[in-house]
Amino acid sequence: MDNSGPKKTCSESVKDFFTSAKFLIYMGHALSTWGDRMWNFAVAVFLVELYGNSLLLTAVYGLVVAGSVLLLGAIIGDWVDRNPRLKVAQTSLLVQNSCVIVCGILLMVVFQFKEQLVELYNGWILTSCYILVITIANIANLASTATSITIQRDWVVVVAGQDSSKLADMNATVRIIDQLTNILAPMLVGQIMSFGSHFIGCGFISGWNLCSMCVEYMLLWKVYQKTPALAVKAGQKEPQQELKQLSTPKELENGQSPEESSQPLMNETSVVAKPDSPKQSGFCHQVTEPLRTLKAGWVAYYNQNIFFAGMSLAFLYMTVLGFDCITTGYAYTQGLNGSVLSLLMGASAISGICGTVAFTWVRKKCGLIRTGFISGVAQLSCLMLCVVSVFAPGSPFDLSVSPFTDLYTHLIGEKALPEADHLLTGMLTVENATTAAPAEELPPLQSYMSVSLLFAGVIAARVGLWSFDLTVTQLIQENVIESERGVINGVQNSMNYLLDLLHFIMVILAPNPEAFGLLVIISVSFVAMGHIMYFGFAFKNLGSRLFLCCSPEQKIETVDSPSLPTTV
Repeated sequence: MDNSGPKKTCSESVKDFFTSAKFLIYMGHALSTWGDRMWNFAVAVFLVELYGNSLLLTAVYGLVVAGSVLLLGAIIGDWVDRNPRLKVAQTSLLVQNSCVIVCGILLMVVFQFKEQLVELYNGWILTSCYILVITIANIANLASTATSITIQRDWVVVVAGQDSSKLADMNATVRIIDQLTNILAPMLVGQIMSFGSHFIGCGFISGWNLCSMCVEYMLLWKVYQKTPALAVKAGQKEPQQELKQLSTPKELENGQSPEESSQPLMNETSVVAKPDSPKQSGFCHQVTEPLRTLKAGWVAYYNQNIFFAGMSLAFLYMTVLGFDCITTGYAYTQGLNGSVLSLLMGASAISGICGTVAFTWVRKKCGLIRTGFISGVAQLSCLMLCVVSVFAPGSPFDLSVSPFTDLYTHLIGEKALPEADHLLTGMLTVENATTAAPAEELPPLQSYMSVSLLFAGVIAARVGLWSFDLTVTQLIQENVIESERGVINGVQNSMNYLLDLLHFIMVILAPNPEAFGLLVIISVSFVAMGHIMYFGFAFKNLGSRLFLCCSPEQKIETVDSPSLPTTV
């Protein structure tokens, strides 16, 4: 009898899993995401509290963050591509957490001595503190973007060992961690601020990031040691060949689908040391290099054959149909209290987790490209409930009401409710929503059918949304060479922020509840356009086989893309 080797005991298998690079990646991501979610939640609370329950600082902060990623996404991605993986991950980690720690300490000082700071130099010292907090917090967000690109879009691919099924499972697990921390982390810091104070909340977040930074640094080093492939960027080529082609899955070259084989996803490319770039003389050349990098990054993104898949994902950000500050604020105006909204947010998280689980199952049965098509159909079908809600009983939809008159009435005439400010800045937790008493009771609605249909559609659509998001993420991971992963994902983040910014502008133009139905229709239209683009991408690659789940998927044809300017 042929024995391949001694079988591992149960305890040994468990030990191997908890010490594996895959599990360490999960642990590091969980710590990082937990800290991010706490900070993103708390900074909005702090800014509103500091500026007298006004949304001004929060709006400025959101605009600065969105604009920075939009302009610098490609440059950040290019920096990720051009530097060793460990250096990028460690630098991003240190910068991000250090900025959050400094922000937390600065906010503690402001909360403690705000009255004294107001009197110094006619309040200019306090204003300088506000500017400093927003600036440092923005730097932390840019560093977080770099961390997300290098870990979720690059390290995960390498740790997966070029196994398509393993990569899909890791992507799904990472997304489940995102869903859980998105609900639990704000609840924790909300409890601390509710039963303690904002001063204590700032101190807790600073202390958490200090401890988390040390643990994450150690985990990154462990993952790097356990995965020798991370030491080399196999996709880098000679400068004249750089950014020339997409890699081809081996299993597809052999006529097999990714689901029929666990062969490597990416072609193994011989590592060629890049010669030192020729020195470029002139001050103008050095000054304009970031602009040339930015332009080349966007052109490279446009020339990718997964361009329409990436654009389709970006179009899904142009929507008010999510559990953000806009939707929760509208729900408040429709008579839903904090308890109901927190339950709906929990149901949304569960729906998203179901979407990640469904992604792995459907991908194995139907293939990656078809999974995106099926997910899109599912999401769009569920969003039809939201369109129906616009015309259902209880809907405030009325385009005859002037949005600007209504905005003036609410903000100037009636004085906005303090709790509504918290909801509009995304600060909804069970604690602050149920304990804070509004200054005035909202009139009872004749029917809750409209708002019920709206949230039923939003929650059900999360299954298709997260499955589609994972599909496009893996398409980019599998079909972009390693030397381009950073810049392509950086541009993808910029596109996502651009469409997200447009959806906030849309709300500013029509902020009253009577116009929310129009925003719903526009949102569903953008989602539909996004999925139409994906359908074009899928049909181009699969043709009529798109509708045959048992048919193998073929490789995506490659095209040349322009190289980025060489770093001086």
